[in-house]
Amino acid sequence: MNESSQPMPLLRHRAFVRFLYVRIAASIALQVQVVAVGWQMYALTGSPFQLGLIGLMQFIPAIGFFLVTGHAADRYDRRTISATAQLIEALAVMVLAVATASGRLTPSLLLAMAFVLGSARAFEQPSLQTALPNIVPDAVLPRAIAASNSAAQTAIVGGPALGGILVALNPTLVFVACAFLWLSSAFVMIGIAMERRVAAREPVDLKTMLGGLAFIGRHKVVLGAIVLDLFAVLLGNATGLLPIFARDVFLAGPLGFGLLRAAPAAGALVAALTLTRWPISQRVGRKMFAAVAIFGTGTILLALSPTLLAAMAAMCIVGAADTVSVVIRQSLLLLHTPDQMRGRVFAVSSMFTGTSNQLGDFRAGSAAAVFGTIPAVLIGGFSTLAVVLISTRLLRELYRADTFAPAKQ
Repeated sequence: MNESSQPMPLLRHRAFVRFLYVRIAASIALQVQVVAVGWQMYALTGSPFQLGLIGLMQFIPAIGFFLVTGHAADRYDRRTISATAQLIEALAVMVLAVATASGRLTPSLLLAMAFVLGSARAFEQPSLQTALPNIVPDAVLPRAIAASNSAAQTAIVGGPALGGILVALNPTLVFVACAFLWLSSAFVMIGIAMERRVAAREPVDLKTMLGGLAFIGRHKVVLGAIVLDLFAVLLGNATGLLPIFARDVFLAGPLGFGLLRAAPAAGALVAALTLTRWPISQRVGRKMFAAVAIFGTGTILLALSPTLLAAMAAMCIVGAADTVSVVIRQSLLLLHTPDQMRGRVFAVSSMFTGTSNQLGDFRAGSAAAVFGTIPAVLIGGFSTLAVVLISTRLLRELYRADTFAPAKQ
């Protein structure tokens, strides 16, 4: 493939624009679903532990299927896998729509559909995220990742608030809207043109399926980025407790919950747009550590917030810091990994970092049930700062990484 010395602007790249639509629509659907399921579960049970179980139900399939999902992304058409997963997600929320409309929605059904949604996302994410290097040239990939995150975060800003409004107006409509968005994403995804194809299929055996784990184990910078993100989100994630803040702490109702859910995305959008305009190119390791430290600080500020507005500001800080960390980690992962390995490597990354959000929700819900909501969030924030301090010594290769390019052997 011949590339000009001046790459085409991203927004003139038709396939990339279509990919942006998929990210936007799927992100809105996901966030609206999260708001609806979380609010309905707390309304039905009043239990922080039950809120945590939602995260656990989404974590289990990601762990159970990660070998299969990564191998599928490297062996088959990534567009087809992503679109199929989005169709399954649409069907799952339609089940919830029917149950809500008929008055048969139960905590058990919410947990069952959370498991189905988690299973579909386990297949969707490795294929969707690793499709981007097949759509744009390597020279603009870091910018494309930042722009893709900008598009997703733009949707996420409005998604939670929209979910809160729809829950207040008509809980059934929430799930119908999610189904429509996932269906449209699937149809657009399947039609995206690829500049480069996945390499020839490798044989199906245990060595091949474990190739992602072996690759990450050999590349300490990639391993460090995954481990740092894993423990930061696992210990510091307080998103699963936001229904409690909205309903019991600030007495703000479902709309207040939607605003709290949207606040991290607002901060993330600002950070992602900034990185699109001024991408990180040097001292990437130290900047990732700084971002994770700010993430922990924002979590502490959330626990200490006296008002809904202050809590939203804290969550903006959390979202901005998380986006910087994610862009650095994804750029390191995609640029250090050969295309024929990206699906398996990203599946391992998703298992540890993506599912740490769900497992972090479970940890937060369990801790809140034992210690109370505010103490649980404070413990999480300070634990994140401790992870950063310890990791500067344990993850030295990541801390010393200067650029995204792999070090020359």
